Amino acid sequence: MRIGVIGTGRIGTIHAHTLSRHRDVGSLILTDADPARAQALAHRLGETAAPGVDEIYTWGVDAVVITTATPAHAELIGRAARAGLPVFCEKPIALDLAGTLQAIAEVETAGTVLQMGFQRRFDAGYTGAREAVRSGRLGRLHTVRAMTSDAEPPPAGYLAQSGGLFRDTLIHDFDILRWVTGREITDVCAAGSDAGPAVFREAGDVGTGAVLLTLDDGTLAAVTATRMNGAGYDVRMELAGELDQIVVGLDDRTPIASTEPTGPPAADKPWTGFLERFAPAYEAELVAFVEVVRGERPNPCDGREALQALRIAEACELSRRERRAVRPAEIPGGQEAAFG
Repeated sequence: MRIGVIGTGRIGTIHAHTLSRHRDVGSLILTDADPARAQALAHRLGETAAPGVDEIYTWGVDAVVITTATPAHAELIGRAARAGLPVFCEKPIALDLAGTLQAIAEVETAGTVLQMGFQRRFDAGYTGAREAVRSGRLGRLHTVRAMTSDAEPPPAGYLAQSGGLFRDTLIHDFDILRWVTGREITDVCAAGSDAGPAVFREAGDVGTGAVLLTLDDGTLAAVTATRMNGAGYDVRMELAGELDQIVVGLDDRTPIASTEPTGPPAADKPWTGFLERFAPAYEAELVAFVEVVRGERPNPCDGREALQALRIAEACELSRRERRAVRPAEIPGGQEAAFG
């Protein structure tokens, strides 16, 4: 199998390393907006660098992995679909609903595969939480608390094209909330704060956000995010039911300190960022993609799943701007995704 990797930045480099050592992947063709960066990575991996995206197709590949900046995703997904190729793409499909729907339509018209990169679905902690909920171990689920806290903000240039905190960061929480619970979100009430560095206000973004969500069975979920968590990178999900309570993301590297006299000590080596925290999950999602391409498993996260998470993020932005509760049903493009 020969795979084209479009984009060789941080996550593209990680995915290229995973694919290059996979037993079922014979070779890679790497390309990037910075040809020298692609060439350097290809040299380190013993793979081939291409001067541009056109060569990915003229030289011939069996599948495509897209890890470019978000504004390029939708067009590249469409091009792969028109070429009849399965594609893996980092989230999101696009920063707007129109671009997302267009890309999904091209994939569905072509009858090809689009697997989205929501890596938390491959994390051991979240997988265990899903199993606990589905098995009935928690009893009736009544409360979920989730958070994503980045240790420091991304570069200003990234913020400007990220789509904002709800679409860029909390979209992971919205996706994993649906996946773990198996429920749909019916109402959101969101708020955001741009207090802190001016870079957030200059990008039209907020540095901290909070959302109260109601699920279709009445479960309440409180989800927060910040880009300025000085203690370290902190991603958790607590699920409380009538019989039991569990937490994802609590270990000896969780950057939190207890004020209780007998509480656990602060982490000696807190998580520094998402690439470190979710390294096994990033590898697992690419292994899954190879299996999908080989016809050995169904697609674990298709474009419709990504659309649902984006619609929730859009509802949150609308709620924040208009200071009111919003139903995701108000957001165009609804078509319920099926949970596996």
